[in-house]
Amino acid sequence: MFKNFHGFSVLEKLQKDKSHKRDRKLSLNLMKFIAISVISIVVAMLPVSTFGIEGLTDVHQRIIALFVFAALMWLTEAMPSWVTSMVVVTVMLFTVSTSAFNFLRPENNAGLVPFKSIMACFSNPTIMLFIGGFVLAIGLTKVKLDVALARVLLKPFGTKSEIVLLGFILVTAIFSAFVSNTATAAMMLAFLTPVLRSLPADGKGRIALALAIPVGANLGGMMTPIGTPPNMIALDYLATQGMGISFVDWTIKMAPFVILLLVFSWMLLRFMFPFKQKNINIEIEGTIRWDFKTWSVVAAFVVTIFMWMFGTDIWGIDTNVVAMIPIAIFCLTGILTRRDLEEINWSVLWMVAGGFALGVALNYKDEYSASLSSLIVESVPFDMFSPLVVMVLAGLICFGFSNFISHSAATSLLVPVLGVIASGLGSSLEEYGGAQAMLVGIAIASSVSMILPISTPPNAIAHSTGFIEQKDMMKVGIIVGLMGIVLGYAMLIFIGF
Repeated sequence: MFKNFHGFSVLEKLQKDKSHKRDRKLSLNLMKFIAISVISIVVAMLPVSTFGIEGLTDVHQRIIALFVFAALMWLTEAMPSWVTSMVVVTVMLFTVSTSAFNFLRPENNAGLVPFKSIMACFSNPTIMLFIGGFVLAIGLTKVKLDVALARVLLKPFGTKSEIVLLGFILVTAIFSAFVSNTATAAMMLAFLTPVLRSLPADGKGRIALALAIPVGANLGGMMTPIGTPPNMIALDYLATQGMGISFVDWTIKMAPFVILLLVFSWMLLRFMFPFKQKNINIEIEGTIRWDFKTWSVVAAFVVTIFMWMFGTDIWGIDTNVVAMIPIAIFCLTGILTRRDLEEINWSVLWMVAGGFALGVALNYKDEYSASLSSLIVESVPFDMFSPLVVMVLAGLICFGFSNFISHSAATSLLVPVLGVIASGLGSSLEEYGGAQAMLVGIAIASSVSMILPISTPPNAIAHSTGFIEQKDMMKVGIIVGLMGIVLGYAMLIFIGF
């Protein structure tokens, strides 16, 4: 009966085409891996004097090679980002840690990173914040509170696709101004899930909505001094130098800049990822059953949000510690089960841990050698440039660093060094806003660094949805980042702080 049916041959051809594409992709990725490995090995084998950095050691050179390997692998996607992180961490432990091979150890173990510090990155407090956010999202989903919250938050923005997108960006930014941007991204992901499900799978609108999470979270954190650690690092240094900026002054100056950048980002996402349909008729179905578990989730949600916003100021509770509240409550009440733990995107956590480990290696110093990051920064001849060039160059350096290592680490590294440089420049820097402008600029450059999934936790969370390809995140991250630096420094120079 199938004598004249040609469907089998068509299916067979499709399978072969898929197999060939898969094989070609594997071959291409293998070639990328080999090429990047060769480049990294060459970097590691070059004479130390080649780099022109005073004080550079063999251990520092190996860290540079690992940095090159990680950067190229993450940029080319020769293998999954979390795999790259695991490879980097493993090689790091055997080559630049205190547990390295004997023949790779310098005298007195100078500059070798404590292996416990590298391995501790897997239990970094931010990782626990990630897990807490994921668990909170699981709890909201299980009792359908995410459905109710999605209804409430989206209602004011109607059904027009572009306005709904604007709504997600603004709501995320407002939360992020007062709550950890990682926690905000995790919460907003819970709200966004039912909306994403309602959109056609073949449209680009889902990419725009998914990218609204990191864009809103990263930019919104700049609005207040407590919005993100780089703000507090810059403010703390300025305060020690007698140039403190009040909460109100910071917010008044930064709010218009952030709003302008959010609107620009919204227009960019609309242009790059147009919606297939002009209106989103969101039919979020599901009713809440108000039982013990639901009230437990409500209580955990309210307490966690309140503690994220005010816990540090009132009781001195760290934001990362607060993330343990929903974990404990959900475990005690049976809301979180062993099967639910399997739903956590552990590959994202591993990927972020790899970025933390690289940051630890870049910033580690001991009594025998300085940190690699400080040597690199200090090797730049700032005194050869005008104050304006120094400011912009510092922002670009921070932007580059912050896309690969923790924003807090990058800011902690640059702020003290640039504070000294600002003092050295003296009155010549005043016409461009003074030391305040230079250091606040670092906080801005750090916050707008969002090119890769490993650049910020919100990026990693958004990437975990599966709706965003790394190339899309890179395009948006580069454009928004550079625009943020341009607008930020224009504000600092012409309006002042």
